[in-house]
Amino acid sequence: MSQAFTDKQGQYLAFIYAYTRVLGQAPAEADIQKHFKVSPPTVHQMILTLERLSLIKRTPGVARSIEMLVPPERLPVLL
Repeated sequence: MSQAFTDKQGQYLAFIYAYTRVLGQAPAEADIQKHFKVSPPTVHQMILTLERLSLIKRTPGVARSIEMLVPPERLPVLL
């Protein structure tokens, strides 16, 4: 898969990857909101966008079910 993503999308992906690696579970939208200091609707829209672009997938109705579909070596450094 050679899916392109914006710098901002890359940062969200890098955060999801790092959070999952360190804590052993995907972040909740509230965790992402805290990290990026944005509103809940902003995070939710980004998650929907990443999912629509097939960069992540989620299990409907299951909390913290974000699964990365981008190989780690394609992710930018988390700022």
